[in-house]
Amino acid sequence: MRNLEVVVSPALLPYYNVKGKAVVVIDILRATSSMCVGFKTGVEKILTLASAEECKLFKEFNFVIAAEKDAVKVEGFDLGNSPFEFENPLLAGKSIALATTNGTKAIKYAEENGAAQIAIGAFLNIDTLCNWLNSINEDVVLLCAGWKNKFNLEDTLFAGVVVHKIGFNFKIDCDSALSAQLLFEQNKNNLEALVRKSSHAKRFELKHLNTDDIKYCLQFNTANVLPTLKNNYFVNTL
Repeated sequence: MRNLEVVVSPALLPYYNVKGKAVVVIDILRATSSMCVGFKTGVEKILTLASAEECKLFKEFNFVIAAEKDAVKVEGFDLGNSPFEFENPLLAGKSIALATTNGTKAIKYAEENGAAQIAIGAFLNIDTLCNWLNSINEDVVLLCAGWKNKFNLEDTLFAGVVVHKIGFNFKIDCDSALSAQLLFEQNKNNLEALVRKSSHAKRFELKHLNTDDIKYCLQFNTANVLPTLKNNYFVNTL
């Protein structure tokens, strides 16, 4: 039986063996949610980068450039990291270069540690993701992007939903996976209320965001997409 593990911070990834495994990167607020929205909108491919400086270079190659730092769009970029920005129908057929505070860095860590496959997870595509995880042959690692290498609530909560949905198909010998599952099961009737207590939600309040990204990112199954890494780019493999 395949193994399923949850890594609650990218800083802990070196303590897990991910070589040859399928890694799901989770950054609910907001990178992986926005990527799912982008592919639903019709984006052709997304290149994820570790820094805004590197991302900006791709403007010369006809990429739409998107960057966020500390929950705010970086000046001079086409997009930030809100899912509402990725809904723009003018993005259909476009290529996006994306750099964010946490999510794109977690993707790079997964690559550097030898993941066999890397997929993107969000509440927006959760059933599509779970169906795919049930169908593949590799062990699975759910990698939470967290906040600057610290634990965060919403990513671990999402990992718990995945464990709840598909854990019976896997061997789970991982306390963080069990803890994530318990976190979800104890709060499944008030997910939004819980996430609004999180540190990231407080950051949004301080930045006075004019869109309700939290409510948007906690919707289930609004994007029937499966972003996976193919030849250095994320594409929708459905």
